[in-house]
Amino acid sequence: MRCPFCRHPDSRVIDSREVDDGQAIRRRRSCPECNRRFSTLEGALLSVVKRSGVTEPFSRSKVIAGVTRACQGRPVDPDAIDRLAQRVEETVRGSGQAEVPSPEVGLAILGPLRDLDEVAYLRFASVYRSFTSAEDFAAEIRSMRPEHGHGADHGADREESPDRSPPVAAN
Repeated sequence: MRCPFCRHPDSRVIDSREVDDGQAIRRRRSCPECNRRFSTLEGALLSVVKRSGVTEPFSRSKVIAGVTRACQGRPVDPDAIDRLAQRVEETVRGSGQAEVPSPEVGLAILGPLRDLDEVAYLRFASVYRSFTSAEDFAAEIRSMRPEHGHGADHGADREESPDRSPPVAAN
């Protein structure tokens, strides 16, 4: 590592520590030429390839911002959103790829978000999957039902079937 002060091409590592939950290493270094000390931060780069083909560094803060927007007005703890973002990053990094397509990041968000808050999940999915009609929402809701026991905790006491129209009063 080149010294940032005298530009000497070599330096000695004095100390190394993990930071960012093990995602990076902070190294304290010493230059043998000028004897000054400096720190470096080393981490594995993770890039996201957008649909347009543009590549940008993975950003946990962008995941948090998107999920926070979907959770707006919902009773969701900000710490739960942070944990979700960490889980998404771990999933994406766990793929072993240096460049991950953006749809994979979206998919990594959908599962944990669905577990966190179904309304926020629908909001996020509507943007991610480009819903264009109420039928798109209805189809997504129908696809959610079997996994959750046909609404076991979400209105199972209702007598009315969601697929039937309410009765019409006779004249």
